[in-house]
Amino acid sequence: MVKRREDLSTPRRGRRLDVQYDSDAFGQFSESIARYLGTARFLVWQTVIIIVWIAYNTLPPDGWQFDPWARGLVLLTLVLSLQASYAAPLILLAANRQEARDRVQAELDRNVAERTRADTEFLAREIAGVRLMLADVVTGDELREQLADLTSAIEKLHRRIEGLHPQATTDEAATSLDAR
Repeated sequence: MVKRREDLSTPRRGRRLDVQYDSDAFGQFSESIARYLGTARFLVWQTVIIIVWIAYNTLPPDGWQFDPWARGLVLLTLVLSLQASYAAPLILLAANRQEARDRVQAELDRNVAERTRADTEFLAREIAGVRLMLADVVTGDELREQLADLTSAIEKLHRRIEGLHPQATTDEAATSLDAR
């Protein structure tokens, strides 16, 4: 008879052995192994160990050999197969983690490029607006020119006024100088 549950809103827990581990720590461990397996140092050490292994199992008498050549170095083959069976998944895990980091970095780079583009367009619009406003502003040369024209016009008017009332203009000028 099947046992009924009262609460059907939550899924049933599976009956399996639940191994818990820190995936980030395991990922870092696998990356460190993959980094080490990809070095020249590892290849040199592995080559030295294999040469010593083969030499030890071929040169001494049969009683001293632990993996005789006559049996085809079965233990060496087993050790190398075991190493390969663990190394391959660790290397793939490290590669997947690097790919995930690259994907996140690419997304960040896209966001930064997008913001930079928007900021650049904003600044270009602002500069265009400033240029338009500055188009109506008088430059220093134009101002000097206009002041020179005004000065000459005032001098002409002054000479005309002097021509009409020569005595009154000098008295007024003297009075304005005394007032100061």
